[in-house]
Amino acid sequence: MAYIYMPWLFLIQILVLVGKSKAKVPAVIVFGDSSVDSGNNNQIPTIAKSNFVPYGRDFFGGRPTGRFSNGRIPPDFISEAFGLKPTIPAYLDPTYNISDFATGVCFASAGTGYDNATSDVLGVIPLWKEVKYYKDYQKKLKEYVGDEKAKEILSESLYLISVGTNDFLENYYTLPDRQSQFTVEQFQDFLIGLANNFIHTLHGLGARKISLTGVPPMGCLPLERAVNIFDHDCVEEYNNVALEFNGKLKSLVTKLNKELPSLELVFANAYDIFLQIVKRPSTFGFDVVSVGCCGTGLFEMSYMCDPQSPFTCSDANKYVFWDAFHPSEKATQIISNHLVEKFLAKFL
Repeated sequence: MAYIYMPWLFLIQILVLVGKSKAKVPAVIVFGDSSVDSGNNNQIPTIAKSNFVPYGRDFFGGRPTGRFSNGRIPPDFISEAFGLKPTIPAYLDPTYNISDFATGVCFASAGTGYDNATSDVLGVIPLWKEVKYYKDYQKKLKEYVGDEKAKEILSESLYLISVGTNDFLENYYTLPDRQSQFTVEQFQDFLIGLANNFIHTLHGLGARKISLTGVPPMGCLPLERAVNIFDHDCVEEYNNVALEFNGKLKSLVTKLNKELPSLELVFANAYDIFLQIVKRPSTFGFDVVSVGCCGTGLFEMSYMCDPQSPFTCSDANKYVFWDAFHPSEKATQIISNHLVEKFLAKFL
């Protein structure tokens, strides 16, 4: 029964600390994939979009934004917990400008990965280009607030990195190229090398407070359960790979904290809390876990979440997953609150 109260306990702890946090983290800066993309893919030619109903139906104003959710996503909740704005705008969204981005900005692109070959699958923004946009942002920020203030914002901001799931599910386990080059263990090491280079790059550009998010229990996503034709349970092979990869990410975090001066790098472990929700959904207030709210919940995401589908659920709060790949806003908030407690303890 204790788990029923966990979100509220986290919320109380967060509210107690928020007052102290306002001056400590001036902005939240986001890199990654659909888990944190707030709408950059709206502006590029790809099928990996979600800027249409029923996406966003529980967002402010009930409008779709390009977030792969019925509502807000982790950076939004994390920004709010640090006393900043309740949503993080997408850098490519033309309705925002540098005055909006000064306290938070998202460069993430749904469908991307550490591996450039992953971003090629759906023609989305690769990580190296997310960095390019970040460099452009730095220049604009310096013009907006001056060199010294910009340097302070960039060094004190919290950088969120959430990427990796697509490298396995969209790339390695789906296409032949990487499988012909690597065993899954070798592919993990290949990705760790890319993650290492990415963090070195961000550090070289002035980032100091960085959160590196591990991959979730990939085998428990509705899409993977749907194709597990034997019992429609979680695919344990994929979950084991996720655990192995997360272990290597943790080791990378330890190494880089010793290696790079003034770096405060934390490993954001979303796996455990996510798996708890999946395995014991009722203790967190959920009724449905094996399928998503959108459509049949088995395979649908992006354009397959047809706004005319008669199967889409009426109350996403009863569902752990919104579509076949992404958690609902309620599940996202529980996971985000879990991570925020660690962030506040680390970065205050």
